[in-house]
Amino acid sequence: MKPSINLTPVHKWETSDLLVSSSAGRRIASFDSTTTPRLERREQRRIRLLMTADAIGGVWNYSVNLIRALAPYGVDVILATMGRRPSADQRRQVATISNLCLAESDFKLEWMDDPWTDINRASDWLLQLESKWKPAVIHLNGYSHSALPWHVPHLVVAHSCVLSWWAAVRRIALPNQWLTYAERVAEGLRTAELVIAPTAAMLAELRRIYQWDGRGVVIWNGLVPPAPDTSISKQEFLLTAGRLWDEAKNLPAVEAIAQKISWPVYAAGEAEASAQGCSVRRLGYLSAPEMREWMARASIYVLPARYEPFGLSILEAALSQCALVIGDIPSLRELWEGAAWLVAPDDISELRHALMTLIRQPALRGEFAVRARDRARRYEPERMAKQYLAVYHNLLEG
Repeated sequence: MKPSINLTPVHKWETSDLLVSSSAGRRIASFDSTTTPRLERREQRRIRLLMTADAIGGVWNYSVNLIRALAPYGVDVILATMGRRPSADQRRQVATISNLCLAESDFKLEWMDDPWTDINRASDWLLQLESKWKPAVIHLNGYSHSALPWHVPHLVVAHSCVLSWWAAVRRIALPNQWLTYAERVAEGLRTAELVIAPTAAMLAELRRIYQWDGRGVVIWNGLVPPAPDTSISKQEFLLTAGRLWDEAKNLPAVEAIAQKISWPVYAAGEAEASAQGCSVRRLGYLSAPEMREWMARASIYVLPARYEPFGLSILEAALSQCALVIGDIPSLRELWEGAAWLVAPDDISELRHALMTLIRQPALRGEFAVRARDRARRYEPERMAKQYLAVYHNLLEG
């Protein structure tokens, strides 16, 4: 099936406004994720990006927030989506973003079952998009397409990978069925001019697993804080969210304590049909406005994750001033130590103790909520956008 291209309303893009560069040898300046480059809005000519994304998980939210934050700096983005078509709610999210042009497909993603025919077909499609739209930079939110013969600089953002997921969640030898995937990821890392990871922990895992020693930088993800709503107050319940079928989210640990604590536990997100009827109250898929309202009402956000390279749902909960009880793993410790109650993912008694302590002690719960909100303000989209913009210009300037 030929992918359709649906273009959201955007301002007129003239070829003369674009910065285009050849891909011959370039050096990348590095910077610490805690710093914000000094960049004036619209101080440069417009840059056009071709960015890949999927409409299934957190990469969609990351992409939309980054694109929106890049708008004041003269960056226009062709967002090429794969995995599945964006939902009606997702289309509404991007309809008002004037610097975004949406190109849709349903090609399989590299971590899906038997994806390689689709990956190759998607490669042809992406090269056609590059030829048609003549972007200045290719921003890939995946690995396999890094090895394509791009005509302009390209970077890879490493949001996660199956091998690091497997090491953290399954903790057994990787089955042979994933060897092609491992080879494609290794090739993607090797051919990328720059690799960006959302945490130092994720970057270190890529280096360890794939024996990769190329250029890499850390740029934290960012979210816009929700608008204050005095009509909504905190209520006595716990919330968890995400792709509930993903073992990394460790929903069984939450289910194990749900009947042993005095507050109800709600779970937002897609789950397998067989998961119905458990002690956690399922909310199903929530639209972005619905999720914001649930976050605003929840007193505690719980996610004892075994694997979470960044965790946008945790950031959203913190911005909504939820007290956080999350997995004590390197990436989350890097981001939230001192601002969240970190628990060993497999220690059910520790998880129950943390939750019951916060339930019984409102003052302590309030303190953790404030700590989470204050820490979350580090992870702002404008800082993220400025750091990505600095990377784009470094790629172009060589």
